[in-house]
Amino acid sequence: MTTQTASQQRQNPKNEWIESAKTAGLGLLMALGVHTFVAEVRYIPSGSMTPTLHKGDRVIVEKLSYHIRSPQRGEVVVFQAPPELKAQNLDGDYIKRIIGLPGDVVQVQGGQVFVNGQELSETYLHALPNYAYGPVTIPQDQYFVLGDNRNQSYDSHLWGFVPRDAIVGHASLRLHLSRFGLL
Repeated sequence: MTTQTASQQRQNPKNEWIESAKTAGLGLLMALGVHTFVAEVRYIPSGSMTPTLHKGDRVIVEKLSYHIRSPQRGEVVVFQAPPELKAQNLDGDYIKRIIGLPGDVVQVQGGQVFVNGQELSETYLHALPNYAYGPVTIPQDQYFVLGDNRNQSYDSHLWGFVPRDAIVGHASLRLHLSRFGLL
């Protein structure tokens, strides 16, 4: 196998185009792979997660950890519309906080959220919920999610549970100049 000098490569512009195309193609494949399997940036379209996330914020959604472990209570997740929302022609992806795990009993009463009979400590809320819900036992492979802006969020208390396989990933980093940080 022989190598070409720089002057030999300049004499063959076809090689330069082929190498450039290969490099661009490899870069595109790598970018698509990262977007599909590792992480992606998402835009927040509503105020349902205020004060944690504001309309117009961007977040990095990490996709790898849920292949190794299950989603945990308190994590902010992005998920595909569950069947109940698709039936209402509300397709797309949503972002909410996990409150209840499979097998948990969830209840909202008197402005407080209870999981398995214990009041949930929620320092991230915009306002206490002004509705009652449950008690309801969360089915296996399902999650109960609520927005941090409880009274302005279309979430599990209105339409039901999120199937495990609908969860896209964990919103792990807020990308905003004045409010940059981990979630």
